[in-house]
Amino acid sequence: MFLKLLMMAAFLVVTVYIGFYARKHARDVGGFVLGGRKVGAWFTAFAYGTSYFSAVVFIGYAGQFGWKYGLAALWIGLGNAFVGSLLAWYVLGARTRAMTHHLHAQTMPEFFGARFQSRGLRIAAAAIIFVFLVPYTASVYNGLSRLFDMAFHVPYAWCVIGMATLTCLYVVLGGYMATVINDMVQGVIMLIGIVAVILAVLGEYGGFSAALVSLSQIPDDTPGATGQLQGAFISLFGPDPLALAGVLVLTSLGAWGLPQMVQKFYAIKSSDAIKRGAIISTLFALVVAGGSYFLGGFGRLAAAKVAYTPKGTPVYDSVIPALLASTPDLLIGLTVVLVLSASMSTLSSLVLTSSSTLTLDFLKDNLLRDMSNKAQLRVMRLLIVVFVLISTVIALMQYNSPTTFIAQLMAISWGALAGAFLAPFLYGLYWQRTTTASVWLSFAFALALTCSNMLWNYLSPITAGALAMLAGLVIVPLASFLTPRPDAAATQKLFTDAYRNLHDEPIDAA
Repeated sequence: MFLKLLMMAAFLVVTVYIGFYARKHARDVGGFVLGGRKVGAWFTAFAYGTSYFSAVVFIGYAGQFGWKYGLAALWIGLGNAFVGSLLAWYVLGARTRAMTHHLHAQTMPEFFGARFQSRGLRIAAAAIIFVFLVPYTASVYNGLSRLFDMAFHVPYAWCVIGMATLTCLYVVLGGYMATVINDMVQGVIMLIGIVAVILAVLGEYGGFSAALVSLSQIPDDTPGATGQLQGAFISLFGPDPLALAGVLVLTSLGAWGLPQMVQKFYAIKSSDAIKRGAIISTLFALVVAGGSYFLGGFGRLAAAKVAYTPKGTPVYDSVIPALLASTPDLLIGLTVVLVLSASMSTLSSLVLTSSSTLTLDFLKDNLLRDMSNKAQLRVMRLLIVVFVLISTVIALMQYNSPTTFIAQLMAISWGALAGAFLAPFLYGLYWQRTTTASVWLSFAFALALTCSNMLWNYLSPITAGALAMLAGLVIVPLASFLTPRPDAAATQKLFTDAYRNLHDEPIDAA
């Protein structure tokens, strides 16, 4: 216990110190929200990766889908690395940086408003972000707190309150630069921790070969299965390939439309940094996401230690803690710091995105006109506190739900956000013919599908989220052809001016 507490104390001291150190970069809105658009490849890549992978992945998704699909869950990690990271950087990175700089956009709603000349789109996008980031934030708290309960026997409520307070402190102090510097430190911890945890857990079950043999002897118990088939959980595509594909689409393609992810490209300092960042981010994802799902694939070996609902369904969020329960205390301490790092990096990105969006895209020039730079900073800092309080209350309420797991909370959030934004953002960067009406239709379809499914539950949240994203890629071009095209000359000039120096030198923050 002393070692675990010592590791926690050291982590907390470093985190708060970075918040104080980064204050000098957060003296104006541009510095607070984007770090002055001067962030290098390593910092941006780690910020992207740590925002991508949190307790939601390590505890929620790795536990649930490792249990359901066995080692085939590793496909999800590979998809996150090569589609959600590598391809996203190459397809979106340079154009996002160039277009947002040209439009003076600091947030995703600001991009939509300027790109499509629509104040309504900007306000609607801001509202969607603020509402649907809340369930994702709640899921981040949940995953962390289950590990804290195992390691320190600390009540869930105190874990949530402590994490919220600490994250709020360093984001309010240092803004974007505090988050990216902390992300770098936290990312290194995640890399070391994932490798150590995998080796230790496999060692508990006799090594990789012995664990694989044990896993192969577990019969398939998915609905409709005979219950006699062995080897399903070590097969190439697992017992349910179609459902596996849905998770892969949601978690990999979804990153392309999430404001807290895409905003990392706004702040990177040069196109050369994007090329290097793409490789760094992909390698990070291979270790963290690939390692998490690989570990989760062995979850059924700890079936005797997993918690179950009264109906006999596994509490999926308890699968990874069950695997770790017998490992040495020092490793449990490292794992807690690992998940704390992953969770706080994601949480800081979420609260900063939400507060800056609400301030710059909703309050400024709408409810609070003629806001000075200092006033905008004060409001953003206040809204960070408000957003953390709201998400904390939601997390405490959700914890008492017997059926809602981390993965479902994340799927609702990602489905609404990426379903609404992915296609309009992608086509808006590449296709001059994209119309304002098509963006509205994409927003409406994703929200209608997500909200109706929350009420009537006719699809799993993951299937609904994946469907919303894929449908948007069809809806936007189809609606654009059926609605009046934008001013061709003005759009041509916008693209020419924005992409004239697509591979230019570092952007001047001014």
